[in-house]
Amino acid sequence: MKSRKSFFHTLVLLIHPQDVRKASIVFKRTFGLGGMALLLFILQGITGILLRFIYEPTPEGAYNSIQFIRDVVLFGDFVRNIHHWSGMLIVVVVFLHLLRVFYTQAYYPPRRFNWVIGIILLFIVILLNFTGYLLPWDQLSYWAVTVSTNMLEYVPVIGEWLKMAIRGGEEVSGPTLLIFYNLHTGVLPVLLLAFLVYHFWKVRKAGGIVVPPGDDNKFVPAIPHLLEREVAVGLLLMAFILFLSIFVDAPLLERADPSFSPNPVKAPWYFSGVQELLLHFHPTIAVFVIPFMVAVWLFSFAYLKPGKRQPGLWFYTDKGKKLTIIAAITSFIVTSGGVLAGEYLIDFQAWMPGIPELISNGLIPLLIWGAFLFGLGFTIKKRFQASRTEMQVWIFTFLIVAYLILMFTGIFFRGPAMALVFNI
Repeated sequence: MKSRKSFFHTLVLLIHPQDVRKASIVFKRTFGLGGMALLLFILQGITGILLRFIYEPTPEGAYNSIQFIRDVVLFGDFVRNIHHWSGMLIVVVVFLHLLRVFYTQAYYPPRRFNWVIGIILLFIVILLNFTGYLLPWDQLSYWAVTVSTNMLEYVPVIGEWLKMAIRGGEEVSGPTLLIFYNLHTGVLPVLLLAFLVYHFWKVRKAGGIVVPPGDDNKFVPAIPHLLEREVAVGLLLMAFILFLSIFVDAPLLERADPSFSPNPVKAPWYFSGVQELLLHFHPTIAVFVIPFMVAVWLFSFAYLKPGKRQPGLWFYTDKGKKLTIIAAITSFIVTSGGVLAGEYLIDFQAWMPGIPELISNGLIPLLIWGAFLFGLGFTIKKRFQASRTEMQVWIFTFLIVAYLILMFTGIFFRGPAMALVFNI
């Protein structure tokens, strides 16, 4: 019994220090999002291994094996539902975890590089979800992957090569399925596990969860004070996943038919914001330039010289909280208005027929939007006398809400031929 207890303690303390600050285990500090992400990854691994015993990664066998799992295998449909919904949920949880880290300024030294690792982890999680998206080989997955991989050809210089490499040929076919299967079940899980271990080690090395300055420095044992909270959150998450998996089946449409394209063809939900951008900008701008600029800012802002540090405090200051609300409302209005204007009023390409589309429908609208947003940000900064960190909060919130509006527009308000519709 003693050896079992020692082993259990050792296992728990691989992730957590022996003692933790009492202030750091308050639920609102983290909402248990990091632990939930880890639990969902474990669920994905266990159910994925079970599904591998039956799944056949060929165009002829993939759909049949999914049907066999669903209709014949004992609890096969239940296991597949757990795998599907935990895969969807892990994207949301990791994204929310990233928001929590940002809004509590948990990216200051010595946590700077861990912010970068967190973004990489989100990217790997999305890739895991995307590569698994194709495996049922039905109409939904086949055409969603087709439209998503088509976007890659607009990446300058290497776009066409990148699309061919990921597909294993010109079209989404058997080689594509095999590539996605190997990435989904082998390469990406190993990468995710490696980065997760490093991420937890960096958190541990930095002293655990960041707490606001001036909070109580009293320490308590991680076992049981922290562990019992994590177990409670984990049990609630498991109950939710099991309930969802019992009553809501993972989607499975008819077998993939490369000769028949549904209308509309939509990318997976997490890429629908980029697909929506394609309707308003030249593809190179929508697929490469805008995402690249946002990514550079996300990776680099933690390395900018900070102002007054208040790590652990939500939204930095009361002014930061106010700017967050203003940014969310402003972004909702501006982005929604931009979508409507792009659909019904603005057509740069038609207005400038003699100018290359990359300029007329790419650089010109990008410069106009850039100038508008710069002016808006400058006005906000001057009006509220905002510090650098407070402006980072404003910019980050504006970008997040803008992408969410684009994503939900693509999911719910795009009908046949990707026309804007309002009958959801």
